[in-house]
Amino acid sequence: MAGNLYLVSTPIGNLEDMTFRAVRTLRECDLIAAEDTRRTAQLLQRYDIRKKMESFHAFNEHAKVEHLIARIREGLNVALVSDAGTPAVADPGFLPVRAALEAGLEPVVVPGVSAVTFSVTASGLPVDRFAFWNFVPVKSGRKRKFFEEIAGCGYTVFCFESPFRIAATLQLIAEIMPDAAVAVIREATKIHEEILRGRAAELAALKREWRGEFVIGICGKPGRREEPEEPSQLPEGGPLR
Repeated sequence: MAGNLYLVSTPIGNLEDMTFRAVRTLRECDLIAAEDTRRTAQLLQRYDIRKKMESFHAFNEHAKVEHLIARIREGLNVALVSDAGTPAVADPGFLPVRAALEAGLEPVVVPGVSAVTFSVTASGLPVDRFAFWNFVPVKSGRKRKFFEEIAGCGYTVFCFESPFRIAATLQLIAEIMPDAAVAVIREATKIHEEILRGRAAELAALKREWRGEFVIGICGKPGRREEPEEPSQLPEGGPLR
C-alpha cells in the first residue's frame, strides 16, 4: 500500500508559528525531505522530533523527485518542508506534487504560515484582488518591464526582493509609478519585524541600511478601494474564509 506525500508549512521566523497538525505530521511521518536540513534540524529540536531527513532543494529536486515518489509508492509517508513557509511558494514543491499526481497519488497539504499571506494581511493595501509575482528579476531590462506591467495591472502585487537590491528597486518603482502605494515588509514574524508604508517616492527617499528578508507590496492604483459584495453575490452559505 502506498504512503502519502505531505507538504508541510513551517515558520518563516518565529518557531511558535508551527501548527499542531504540522508537528503531528512531522512526528508521524517516516522521512522528512528538507530544503535545508540544518535549518529543519533546529525546528525538529525545538519540538523534540526525531526523524530521518534527506535534502531536497532547487539544485537536486530534478534528480531526486523520482526517488522520492518511489519511496512513497513503497509505503513510506514523506513530509516535504522548505526552509521556511509553504512548499511550492517560491520554494521546492511543484515538481513532487506534479510527479505524485502523475503516479496516482494525492498530496496532502498541511497549511500554515507563508510570507505572502502575512504580507497580504499586514500591507494595508487593497487586496480584494492581488497576485504574487515571486522574486523581482535581477537583470535591468526584465526588472523595468516587471514593474511597468505592475503599474498597469490594476491590482496589488506582492514580490520578494533581496536586501542587496531593495534600495535600487524602490528607486525604480518610484521612477515608474511615484504615486503608487507601497508596503515593505521586513523580517516578518522575527525579532526585528518592520513594516513600512507610503508612496513609492517617499520610501525610495529613505536613507537607511537595508537588512533582512523583504516582501514588497505595490498598488499602482492607490485610489482604488475595496467594495463589499452585495449579499446576493455571495456564495450560498455565506462568504468563504
